[in-house]
Amino acid sequence: MTAKEKIRQLLSLADIKVNGPDPWDLQVHDDRFYQRALSHASVGVGESYMDGWWDVPWLDEFFCRIHRADLGKQVRSLELIWLGVKSALFNLQKKSGSRQVARQHYDIGNDLYRAMLDKNMQYTCAYWKDAGNLDQAQENKLHLICRKLHLKPGMRVLELGGGFCGLARFMAREYGCEVVTYNISKEQVGFGREFCADLPVRIEEKDYREAIREKGEFDRVAVIGLCEHIGYKNYRPFLELVRTKIKSTGLFLLHTIGGNRSRTSTDPWIDKYIFPNGMLPSIAQLGRATENLFVMEDWHNFGPDYEKTLLAWWKNFETRYCTLDKTRYDQRFFRMWKLYLMMSAGAFRARRMQLWQVVLSTGAIASYEPVR
Repeated sequence: MTAKEKIRQLLSLADIKVNGPDPWDLQVHDDRFYQRALSHASVGVGESYMDGWWDVPWLDEFFCRIHRADLGKQVRSLELIWLGVKSALFNLQKKSGSRQVARQHYDIGNDLYRAMLDKNMQYTCAYWKDAGNLDQAQENKLHLICRKLHLKPGMRVLELGGGFCGLARFMAREYGCEVVTYNISKEQVGFGREFCADLPVRIEEKDYREAIREKGEFDRVAVIGLCEHIGYKNYRPFLELVRTKIKSTGLFLLHTIGGNRSRTSTDPWIDKYIFPNGMLPSIAQLGRATENLFVMEDWHNFGPDYEKTLLAWWKNFETRYCTLDKTRYDQRFFRMWKLYLMMSAGAFRARRMQLWQVVLSTGAIASYEPVR
């Protein structure tokens, strides 16, 4: 069987045709694609898309169908095997290598993120309940976090992995809190210090593990979008750090993308081009790490909201791409970024990825009432 015939056969399992009439069908421009895809799986598929060898009008639906048919099980590559071996033998997310993802992804340019994100510069899932646009949905998410944490004026909050500091700014300005936030992205920290000027927000350009040196305990801890970079070998030490820094009556909110089954590495193309050394936690992995440390007060899944968030980001990026510097964000970058956003949207639509907000306590509070 030729590579082309094999690809046709595989895609038929997902009701996808090669050069077919439907908007989720694969349109091949270069026949070298077939062997490249079979030999290198997701890396071959992704790189050949970046090179313009194929297109799909509805990329998000294309990937949704691939996920629902579980085609990833049908093709294995050396890249995938090597990632699995590395993640088993080494701690890929140790402190010495943690800045790689900042350099490769978060520091590529604030102009890109300003073009794509909302007014509060939220680069995590929005909460679309009763929201008509991205700005409203992201502000909903910020209020949701603050209400779940039962924030009150004067509280001291530790945030690990603070992004562009939109949440820190919101907690300080809208809820009267004092916030300390840790982040390894130089570009995000620079933006955040301007964004939070004249507010009681201290921003540390440091790895989250260095927060162990913070004096005293905090009333609340928030971790939004960091857990995807922590790694399964570090979940327990990470949670022990949080337990050390939170008051006995405090609350801890963890906001993370999650996977339906336990893995130890990510997709090879995502690892190479988007989030090096990232991985999604599972319920089992997080559950084991919390044992005898925390009481799970609330576990809220609104994964379908991430599909809407990603599509809103894509719309902004596509519309405003003309304003960006093409020497930095060339056509190959454009296709890479589109693939990243649409591939992710398809995975959430297929329910292969989830978005969890987990509220944890030390068990010293009498009860907790969930917020939605």
